[in-house]
Amino acid sequence: MTDAPTPEEDVTLTDLLERYAMLRDTILGLETEKEDLAARIKAALQGGERAETDLYRATLKVSRRLEYPVERFREAFGDAAALEVATIDRRRADALARAGDLDSERLKDIAVVKETQALVLHPKTR
Repeated sequence: MTDAPTPEEDVTLTDLLERYAMLRDTILGLETEKEDLAARIKAALQGGERAETDLYRATLKVSRRLEYPVERFREAFGDAAALEVATIDRRRADALARAGDLDSERLKDIAVVKETQALVLHPKTR
């Protein structure tokens, strides 16, 4: 890799574009590799394995998000209500329930919790 140009140098717009393109391509390649490695590590951790280095210990952090499946929402509240909240924005649906426009108990019944897992590196030097 070449060094980044310093402000004192006579840099053309083409030079800047070449440097930018090289950095973008490098970052995209690294991001792709990072995502692949994270997927493999997550799969191993889900399988009960442990992963750590001298500096880091990997764990999975679970996040949950409440969603309303469109088809179930439409069946419960009808086409007009489903169209009103479009992509079934949880906050908007909850606001409609608080306002009395939707049956809050029925809304709770059709809710599903979506779970995502993030790979977390914990420093071991603390």
